[in-house]
Amino acid sequence: MGLKNKVALITGAAMRVGRVIALSLAGQGCNVAFTYLNETEPYQVTAAEIQAKGVEALALPMNIQTSGDPARVAAAVLGHFGRIDLLVNNASVWLKAPFLEITAEAWQSALDINLTGPFLMSQAVAPAMLAQKSGLIVNITDLSAYQTWAGYAHHSASKAGLVALTRVMAAELAPHVRVNAIAPGTVLLPNNADEAKAQWATENSLLKRIGTPEDVARTVIFLAESDFVTGAVYFVDGGRALV
Repeated sequence: MGLKNKVALITGAAMRVGRVIALSLAGQGCNVAFTYLNETEPYQVTAAEIQAKGVEALALPMNIQTSGDPARVAAAVLGHFGRIDLLVNNASVWLKAPFLEITAEAWQSALDINLTGPFLMSQAVAPAMLAQKSGLIVNITDLSAYQTWAGYAHHSASKAGLVALTRVMAAELAPHVRVNAIAPGTVLLPNNADEAKAQWATENSLLKRIGTPEDVARTVIFLAESDFVTGAVYFVDGGRALV
């Protein structure tokens, strides 16, 4: 899939890693639709940065926990561009709590955003991809799907479910729609991270450094250009999964 003049839809891409994925795809000549949660996110700035690369941008509000929002967004993008070639399920929530303190509401929130959201978004987009006989879905999971992270039971379960969903979708949507996942390590520290967190992330990487959002974006581009890859999970973690 060459990206020039294609259409990408990225969830949760007004800032951080999603924003970099959006800008990287725009740099390849891809028109970009993206979602943002609310008015506090700098979606207008991101849209302007995308357009500055000579492509179209479409910013749409979406609460992935709101019934009907994924279908509404997919319909809006299809109505505007007439097609969707690439879906990146990037929107996510990061919740932490000891196992015995996880509430039913927190458990459901993790599943709703990290697993049900990508499921509904993919289900809304896939028919158009199948009709045009081409398409790529990329799910952003993380290492918690494979490693034991105490304090993150709900997060880990949701991300492990996303890996399973990736494989099943790859099987069911083949041969015209490919589905893959990316499992990043530390590519962008939280805004409130201290030096100890940065040092820990560096020491727990075989490459002894923290990655960048661009590392994830380049993997998305690779998956778009490599049309013999489906059902795979790519670790972009500096070797942290092996530590």
